[in-house]
Amino acid sequence: MKTTQQNMLKKSGNLKYVQYALGITDVMITVISYLLAFYITDRMIIASKDIKFVIDNANILLLIVPTWIILLKTSDLANVPRIRSTLSIFFHFLKFSVIGFFIIIILKHILGFVLVSHYVLLTFSIINLFLLFAFRIFTYRVLKNFRANGQNLNNVVIYADDESESVIQNIIERKEWGLRIIMIVTNSEKIIKKYSPTFRVIPDKINIKNLLDIDIIDDVVYAKGDINKNQITELTKVCKEIGVNFRFESDLSPIASQNNIQNLDDHAYFAFMNLPKNKVSFVWKNFTDFWLSFFILLFIAPILVVISFLIRFTSAGPVIFKQERVGLRGRKFYIYKFRTMVQNAEALKAELEKHNESDGPAFKMKKDPRITSIGRILRKTGLDELPQLFNVLKGEMSLIGPRPPIPAEVEKYERWQLRRLSVKPGITCTWQIKPNRNDILFENWMKLDMQYIDNWSLKKDIHLFYKTIKTIFIGTGY
Repeated sequence: MKTTQQNMLKKSGNLKYVQYALGITDVMITVISYLLAFYITDRMIIASKDIKFVIDNANILLLIVPTWIILLKTSDLANVPRIRSTLSIFFHFLKFSVIGFFIIIILKHILGFVLVSHYVLLTFSIINLFLLFAFRIFTYRVLKNFRANGQNLNNVVIYADDESESVIQNIIERKEWGLRIIMIVTNSEKIIKKYSPTFRVIPDKINIKNLLDIDIIDDVVYAKGDINKNQITELTKVCKEIGVNFRFESDLSPIASQNNIQNLDDHAYFAFMNLPKNKVSFVWKNFTDFWLSFFILLFIAPILVVISFLIRFTSAGPVIFKQERVGLRGRKFYIYKFRTMVQNAEALKAELEKHNESDGPAFKMKKDPRITSIGRILRKTGLDELPQLFNVLKGEMSLIGPRPPIPAEVEKYERWQLRRLSVKPGITCTWQIKPNRNDILFENWMKLDMQYIDNWSLKKDIHLFYKTIKTIFIGTGY
């Protein structure tokens, strides 16, 4: 099971780079669309005397690119859909183009770009619509083949009864959806007989909390024909508690709740997704995580080199310390840090367990003898965390978020503490900016993280980012 999960995560990680490539291509298509629109409009007889490329055209293009990126993200068009018809994708892009056109027209008049022609902007919107749509359909079909070959999969638990066979069969046969059935929860003899040789089939009385704690699960799908309201209420609560998506099939009209309806073939499902209420801010957070990390790494590259030399020539061992951590929904990954301890620190930890000053599963020791002289400075300023910017670029972490725990700590978590894993872990959070943070009790540390998750906002992230920079210069973090 562990090997399967590692392979899945490796493939999923590889496809994150594909997503970045798609985003860059979207930007390139947008720029090309604008230049092509200007070229075409400039040669239209009706407007040939009015169209001149001036600085305003360059400025409006600089506005278009970030506006288009944000709109693509917030409308979920930046991602290649798992299950959506070609016509549906087209109308989503049409809606995006119309909204984008009017936003740019409004910005043009507000900022006084009077020399930019409406003909150019209209032509750009039309060209961009069809080029982005064509590119998305192309990538949709390419990624369908990837998913059909077992890559970029979402792990699914299905609650089933006698009427659920068609749903299960569709998920099995439509491999391009990228859904992997981890287990089927049912009391149906029909389903048990047919699918138990292939899948883990467990009785309906099972405690779903235990399943979600043990396995890496992305979605719980309630596909039973006989709807049990109490069970749905409980499942919704449990899934929300640790950030797993929950869906249940419904015959209600999509008009009643358009944003919550998702389709699996001809079956409509209500979807309760683990996302903040302010979706625009959340998309902006994901966007800035990547680009801000990228530019920070470029800016601090000389500092990274100096720190690397100091570590290398003051103690034996590698410059970078790599350790397995637990991320979003229990996914494991390797975190990168500058090495601040002696080379055999992990082996010495067992001998120091009796000196653990933490009241919880985490290990803390103020005067840890394993820490090197340069390591103590790096820890006090938080500079040892800088290599985690590469984890952010890989999509494993965020700039701001609860710190990723080690697997041994997670095994000792209480139920309410598992919700820390419902969001992407971060380089810094509320706990990191507290003076003498190692004096904070473990339970209070967990509560600080829960407060961050429950009250998340872009403004709060900016505040924490500023406080983190301040901590680096003042050195109050250790």
